[in-house]
Amino acid sequence: MARANAARLESPAVWALCAAPLLLIFYWGFTSQLTANPVEFVLRDLGLWGLRFLCLTLAVTLLAKYANLPWLMRYRRRIGLWAFAYVALHLTVYLGAAHEFDWAEIGADIAKRPYITIGMAAFALLIPLAVTSAAAVRRRMKPRSWRALHRLVYVIAIMGVAHYFLLVKADIRSPLLYAAIVATLLGARLVASARPRKARAAG
Repeated sequence: MARANAARLESPAVWALCAAPLLLIFYWGFTSQLTANPVEFVLRDLGLWGLRFLCLTLAVTLLAKYANLPWLMRYRRRIGLWAFAYVALHLTVYLGAAHEFDWAEIGADIAKRPYITIGMAAFALLIPLAVTSAAAVRRRMKPRSWRALHRLVYVIAIMGVAHYFLLVKADIRSPLLYAAIVATLLGARLVASARPRKARAAG
């Protein structure tokens, strides 16, 4: 009974934790606690949370598979979808609030600013990952194809860091921190993946 009750509370708790940053942004907006440039603040904050959730998705996969914590896998899909949601909101604020859906201006911005080009490409790669995370779609795909597609999350995380790094003009400590996190997660994945291959070769 206790386990059933815990499972019943688990999903809303994870949902609430993932939604908390977004709710906090709304709260700051309604209480006029945003900075002097609210659009820039919201745009930056949503993008950062998208990158954080991407990093968390990578960490969950590694811990579940290689640290003998398989129960973490039930959170991976939800966290990944929240990463997509924050990045989609980040893009929506950029298109709507920052550029008022002026497509000519947006097109010029994409062509002129490399960090915008990289950000748009990263979002385009995120879309098929979000679509194929649905159980019904996953069942229709070959397991190997699904896994190969979802390995793009590492490429997307690298692109997210590059987008952030090129955006920042002065203090690059924060982008460097995220670069170190993504590099560590990618390195750990490569090392962990190489071990079974070495074991098979030795056998």
